[in-house]
Amino acid sequence: MGKQGSLKNNHPLNLSDGLAKYNNDLVTARNGNRILDASSGYSVVWRNAFWWIIFSWMRTFLSEKNGSTHVVLPKGSSGGKRQMLLRRHVKDAIYLAVLMMLLLVIDSVLFSVIHHVILRRNFHENSKQLKDDEVGSRDEHNTSTVMYERLLNFASHALTEDDLKHEDLSIWKEPFDKSSAWKPCADQQNPSKAKTERTGFIMVSANGGLNQQRVAVCNAVAVTSLLNATLVLPRFLYSTVWKDGSQFGDIYQEEYFINSLREDVIIVKELPSHLQLIDIEAVGSLITDMDIEKESKPSQLVEKILPLLLKNQVVHFLGFGNRLAFDPLPPNIQRLRCKCNFHALKFAPKIQMAGSLLVKRIRQYSARWSSLDEHLLEEFLPNDYSERDSPERPSRYLALHLRFEVDMVAYSLCEFGGGEHEKTELQSYREIHFPALVMRTKNAKSVSPALLRKLGRCPLTPEEAALLLSALGFKRNTHIYLAGSHIYGGKSRMSALTSLYPNIVTKEDLLTPAEMAPFRNFSSQLAALDFIACGAADVFAITDSGSQLSSLVSGYRMYYGSGQMPTLRPNKKRYARILSKNGSIGWSEFEERVRNMILENQRVTARPFGRSIYRQPRSPECMCRA
Repeated sequence: MGKQGSLKNNHPLNLSDGLAKYNNDLVTARNGNRILDASSGYSVVWRNAFWWIIFSWMRTFLSEKNGSTHVVLPKGSSGGKRQMLLRRHVKDAIYLAVLMMLLLVIDSVLFSVIHHVILRRNFHENSKQLKDDEVGSRDEHNTSTVMYERLLNFASHALTEDDLKHEDLSIWKEPFDKSSAWKPCADQQNPSKAKTERTGFIMVSANGGLNQQRVAVCNAVAVTSLLNATLVLPRFLYSTVWKDGSQFGDIYQEEYFINSLREDVIIVKELPSHLQLIDIEAVGSLITDMDIEKESKPSQLVEKILPLLLKNQVVHFLGFGNRLAFDPLPPNIQRLRCKCNFHALKFAPKIQMAGSLLVKRIRQYSARWSSLDEHLLEEFLPNDYSERDSPERPSRYLALHLRFEVDMVAYSLCEFGGGEHEKTELQSYREIHFPALVMRTKNAKSVSPALLRKLGRCPLTPEEAALLLSALGFKRNTHIYLAGSHIYGGKSRMSALTSLYPNIVTKEDLLTPAEMAPFRNFSSQLAALDFIACGAADVFAITDSGSQLSSLVSGYRMYYGSGQMPTLRPNKKRYARILSKNGSIGWSEFEERVRNMILENQRVTARPFGRSIYRQPRSPECMCRA
């Protein structure tokens, strides 16, 4: 007969087993990136341990009780003893029941306390993890810097649908027939006939990059003719921004420049020896941009410069950026400007050769060349087919000038969705490179970035350019040549554009390292390659009309394009209004409004008064109506 009331535990609870189980659960939870419920770990283990101790104690207690009551009873006393034992067992049962209830209360209290403590600790850990995840997500969003996600989704869907449709070839053509009515003729009109008696020598040291220098050179030619002087072959100043020591002969053909203008202006390569000894600054003949009003009228230059020229026989213009007005100007001087820009400035042979390779490789073969190509490339115009099989028609390509380098972005004072990091970075750049701008913004009431964008003063981002092209109907497989240097924000900033248009190439992609080597560290010569690739493109899209490259290339295409070389020029103020409807505008309405905006800027008109002759050569002094 077994001991009465003994407890038998067939599945004893083990504290170490419980902890091991918890650790396994914890590892599983972490590996699965799940949030672990505190009550399913430590709380269960400690609860099991508590009851294991209680049951062990109770088993020992009852064993001792059973042992102490198991005695031999004398005869005749069994009835009273049985009653006494019965009362004792009832008493023990009541005692155990009360004890069990008390232990249950203690268990509940301990479980609640432990659960609360662990839950608070896990809450703080999980909150910290969630905050870290949120920061990481925000950083990743800022890296991609998407400003118009809704419109981008529309654009991507539209391009996918367009892949199944025939291409609308009208987007590759000038929309107005009147554009072909204007023909180049700046070199066919009667020359200015340089006089034999000269007033002196004019020297020019042009500043800025390639295109600013080009404008300064042609303005110098015009002023030389105006003052009846002799021009010394222009020199280029070294710029700490452009960091290019190239001189005139490194970029342009010197002899061709001199000979093509000899009937209009006498040009020499250097000053006569007796004038080289003169301290030009000491005699007052050094003229900086501070000494001449911007876009000065001819009368102002005659009044101020001619007396110095007659007195000292030499005047040196330092900088000479935009110091000659476009109007009013004598027709022969205006014509000379055109002749200089469109006929006299031919790129150096090494630049033409590399440019020829660029255009050939973008088009994939050289079966078709325009008259514009001939003027840009001359003797380096390819006459052989590339290694690829010749398709039925040449590959069209669009050139895109994204003026979104850090200098342009910083100077604009706009914001581009990059958050505090972007603001700090651009402000640091301004303090180093544009201290005058920083002082001006501190001393005067600054315009908010939102208002600047509304006024159309912010350069277009790659994302905005991508939306523009997709709204105009350019298919996803369009070949795009990207002009310019390093885009601010790099690949992450370009992601919106490259995701919609993957066939984007630059000069660095098309030329081998050996072919690029002669141009390394020469930003003006690299810009000349962009000039050629953009000038020869079937369509040229610009994002900032204030850019000198965009202005000069669009003017060059207008002059030589025979009405067949369209240029896409958005009205940034109008485009900003369209983009401001990002949250509500439908894709069809977006397309319509963008196309109307571009079409408005493609209308054929003569050059308005005061506008650049380099950008808009449709003028009687520059072009002739057919």
